[in-house]
Amino acid sequence: MLAARSQSPLSKPGSELAAALTSCRGALISIALFSGMINVLMLTGSFFMLEIYDRVVPSRSVPTLVGLAVLAAVLFSFQGIIDLIRSRLLVRIGASLDEALSGRVYDTIVRLPLKVGNRNDGLQSLRDLDSVRSFLSGLGPTALFDLPWMPLYLGICFAFHFWLGMTALSGAIILGGLTLLTDMRTQGPIKAATGFAMSRNGLAETSRRNAEVLTAMGMAGRLRSRWSEANQKYMASQQQASDVAGGLGAIVKVLRMMLQSAVLGVGAYLVIHQEATGGIIIAGSILSARALAPVDLAIANWKGFVSARQSWGRLNTLLAMLPPRDAPMALPQPANTVVVENASVAPPGQQKIVVQDVSFVLKAGNGLGVIGPSASGKSSLARMLVGVWQPARGKICLDGATFDQWEPEAIGRHIGYLPQDVELIAGTVAQNIARFDLDADPKAIIAAAQAAGVHELIVNLSAGYETEIGEQGSSLSAGQQQRIALARALYGDPFLVVLDEPNSNLDNEGEDALTRAILGIRARSGIAVVIAHRPSALAGVDYILVMQQGRAQAFGPKDEVLAKVLRREPPGPGGLKAVPDSARGKS
Repeated sequence: MLAARSQSPLSKPGSELAAALTSCRGALISIALFSGMINVLMLTGSFFMLEIYDRVVPSRSVPTLVGLAVLAAVLFSFQGIIDLIRSRLLVRIGASLDEALSGRVYDTIVRLPLKVGNRNDGLQSLRDLDSVRSFLSGLGPTALFDLPWMPLYLGICFAFHFWLGMTALSGAIILGGLTLLTDMRTQGPIKAATGFAMSRNGLAETSRRNAEVLTAMGMAGRLRSRWSEANQKYMASQQQASDVAGGLGAIVKVLRMMLQSAVLGVGAYLVIHQEATGGIIIAGSILSARALAPVDLAIANWKGFVSARQSWGRLNTLLAMLPPRDAPMALPQPANTVVVENASVAPPGQQKIVVQDVSFVLKAGNGLGVIGPSASGKSSLARMLVGVWQPARGKICLDGATFDQWEPEAIGRHIGYLPQDVELIAGTVAQNIARFDLDADPKAIIAAAQAAGVHELIVNLSAGYETEIGEQGSSLSAGQQQRIALARALYGDPFLVVLDEPNSNLDNEGEDALTRAILGIRARSGIAVVIAHRPSALAGVDYILVMQQGRAQAFGPKDEVLAKVLRREPPGPGGLKAVPDSARGKS
């Protein structure tokens, strides 16, 4: 069994991998001890051959032969058992590392796009963890544990005779140099292969998601050419790394055989000059081969070692960049105001401000419609309002508290969000509406569906609320997905509900249900924010915010602002003006 963890891997931000590995200290010490026992037991074959040639054959003693054979069999059995235990411990260390870090790695998968955007392969951190775990669970670490025992075998070779030891030592030095050469020659290709793999996988995922568009407009062949180019670069880098590791591995095998023959030749020379016995020739040959076996194994697994080392470095960097978040003190459920104060925001990983210096106040029961031309910053404002994008300056407060004063899971219960690009998750309709809450109350699920006006639609599905919607809601129409996503946004009666283009795929019946849902939010003293291009989505709101080029051009009661917009009065003195703070938030 693995030793109990003495401390949480999260207790040392920036070194979580090392802390997780250190938590397996007991198992690692056990492996080191087992490795020592295995390497001592590895001497069994050499000394058995030595005794056979130097004691049994000259004396022709069968009892001695039987006794040595039984002893050797027992020692070999112990060696096999200990080797089995060591390999299983390594597998469990890999599993323990995965258990300690898999949750954190998943956390980075969710948080990284919100910090740097979607420019990188979002699943690379998961593959890095798999790479580290696979290496720890394989044969590579056994070579690292066996390498310190090389001096033992070389020392015994020197004990047999100085020149036998020098021959084995020369081989060890040559193979050590080849190991360093392998490291230098494989780092670059493996790093390049990882980059090309990310590009290739990203393009493949994009093609999968847009399969209908690619097929309908004849783009598949062109995208296939781009993917093939990325795949060829990936394969070329992989091939280069494999060629280097494989070529040097072949050289090592040849050198090992040459060294073994050289030891036999030196031994024979010493026997001729009566400086050694025949048994020493065989024993020295076996010992020299065993002394260099860890180097051979290390080179054979060097590609995996380099890959795991690079994965280790990337994971350390990523976990340090996204440290675990401390849970702040629990705050009361927001129930009064949403205050946006001089808030500006830029997309993750970019410097360009897309929403600039927006200010307004909404009170419980208000409904806000956000209008403006395309690329005016409406959707960016929506992401900032729900805490997906953090303000570059200014702040957004719910009942006076900014988002960073809330634990994400806690504040999420009080926010409903319907993004412009609806994407449901594979599972049942009920699970999606309940946000995959394992303790969801069926009554709350039905209440959310009824509030969204989608209950009748759901019960008419093949399995009702238990209907499997498929990956990304593939078994539902776009309108059905949007209405179920609206029910998800309303689940649990959240205080702030932000709907981005909620009627883009709705028919008249769906738009009526949307208006009732918005009015229902306001009736229960919630706040609804609706991003809209079509005026029908504004029927349930009482305030309007006009956006233009990332700035708020007007804010105020719906009828007043719409009247000015319809008259198309130019902004400025006598044009569209923001409502003073004293008038904001009054329904």
